[in-house]
Amino acid sequence: MKEELLATFSNHFEQPLIDEILEEGRLMEVPAGETIMDIGQYIRSIPLLLSGAIKVLREDEEGDELLLYYLEQGETCSVTMACCMGQTKSEIRAITETDTRLVMVPVQKMEEWMGKYKGWRNYVFESYQNRLNELLQTVDSIAFKNLDQRLVDYLKKKVEVTNDNQIRNTHQEIAYDLHTSRVVVSRLLKKLEKMKKLELHRNYIQIVNL
Repeated sequence: MKEELLATFSNHFEQPLIDEILEEGRLMEVPAGETIMDIGQYIRSIPLLLSGAIKVLREDEEGDELLLYYLEQGETCSVTMACCMGQTKSEIRAITETDTRLVMVPVQKMEEWMGKYKGWRNYVFESYQNRLNELLQTVDSIAFKNLDQRLVDYLKKKVEVTNDNQIRNTHQEIAYDLHTSRVVVSRLLKKLEKMKKLELHRNYIQIVNL
């Protein structure tokens, strides 16, 4: 774990902070598709991603989901941090998009490190800024883009975070992430296939030229 921490976070954290993370943190290896944080849970630790990707979702009163953003290598979830600071329950759901390795840091260390390490303070503030920008992009996408473009953006991001041109989500799963219906997603995917942007197969979508 030490080598992974150094490779991923040495540009952010001081060596004494990395040593504390090694001492206090708990390494987790989580396969793709696992829920590692759910709505209504109290958050006891903060995730630091060593590898893989996690998608963060919001749920409405009817149980429908909306994809907010992805977390990738070297990142953490600022919404988690906000819940920790306020000692409130989680308002998001976090699901591993790919096989993921992460270090879970006890929440009580967050405040201590804020006063102790400049690297940690900068990392936290940068995380808030990045997540805010991504949330604004999500709002802009819903408010100003049609569903065709949102779907294309979604597929591009999937390819980016998984490093795979084959997307193995069902049409229904994509519809959940985009907060729309499966019928609409299937129709738009067919349209993109006719435009030679992708190929639809029984168990996956092959991205060709988005």
